[in-house]
Amino acid sequence: MDTDAIFKALANPMRRQILQWLKSPEQFLSADECDGFAKGVCAGQIEKLGQLSQSTMSNHLSVLQQAGLITVQKHGQWSYFSRNEALIQQYLDVLKDTL
Repeated sequence: MDTDAIFKALANPMRRQILQWLKSPEQFLSADECDGFAKGVCAGQIEKLGQLSQSTMSNHLSVLQQAGLITVQKHGQWSYFSRNEALIQQYLDVLKDTL
């Protein structure tokens, strides 16, 4: 776990918002969108929620993925993102123990 990469990823408000959307997608999207979230939330829906360009949102998702906070599953032309709950919990435990 690269705590510095996680700190960097969490320093941006939009990336924290993305993690919130992925935590409870049913609060932000209808069940019809992205196959009911079984595989995660598709990148296009995240872009719509964030109201950012595709390239900007792609950069945010890449930073979160490189930090290990999210995972991606590709299905055809679609990319589905979900939170890496195990790493998030590990990070919270380390943070609690060190601060």
